[in-house]
Amino acid sequence: MTELRTEGLSYGIGGRHLVDDVDLTATHGETVGLVGPNGSGKTTLLRCVYGTLPPTHGRVLLDGDDLHAMGAKARARRIATVPQDGQAGFELTVREVVAMGRSPHKRFWEADTGTDAELVRSALTRVGVADLAERGFASLSGGERQRALMARALVQQPSLVVLDEPTNHLDIRYQLEILSLVRELGTTNLLALHDLNLAAYYCDRIYVLAAGRIVASGTPKEVLTADLLHAVYGVSAEVSIHPATGAPTVVYLPSTHARPPVEHNSTTM
Repeated sequence: MTELRTEGLSYGIGGRHLVDDVDLTATHGETVGLVGPNGSGKTTLLRCVYGTLPPTHGRVLLDGDDLHAMGAKARARRIATVPQDGQAGFELTVREVVAMGRSPHKRFWEADTGTDAELVRSALTRVGVADLAERGFASLSGGERQRALMARALVQQPSLVVLDEPTNHLDIRYQLEILSLVRELGTTNLLALHDLNLAAYYCDRIYVLAAGRIVASGTPKEVLTADLLHAVYGVSAEVSIHPATGAPTVVYLPSTHARPPVEHNSTTM
């Protein structure tokens, strides 16, 4: 049973808090979404969770273990990350990049096994890039790189998957396929999303960030309201329940008068 928990998590630089006193949980098998405007702290929070940024204050706990007290390799055995923009500088094939997901489970320079090769083959097929296996990673489009990095996360066999805008660069078919795959993994998942309708459909719970703080949390139905969208995003919207999916659906309304976001201090639990 895998549970992620942050306790009073903060990260500051230059006297400014980019993430400020965040308490968050993601329980076993849950898909938990982070939403909020640009600059709200989503990516910084995820980087604190998966270990590339050390928190200024607070802790990140996975099954009660402090992740920042672990070595990088021990952390990588338990957490897989899919970054927002996969670096295109790898002078490796797609197959080799995906196979890197097995490295946390190996000794230095230990050769790949037949089991490793099968895990890589299966992951490439599952995310729809098997035909690109021998292509250079740097030659891929942004969407192809994103799917290859998802395959790398799969072969890592983690208990927690952290994804920063996993649908970036993807057309709608692959957006839906990748998010469906995330939910089918059986892992605990924490992901940042810009698209509120995707978050409403694929996330069990949502945390809303503004200026580095959590301003609302709960199920999509509890969180995604017209009042909150105006308060946090400064937009007018209608929110209804879709008759087929049962999920909230957000329709943005054009306005001739731009309204700035207002301070939103309450938290929905």
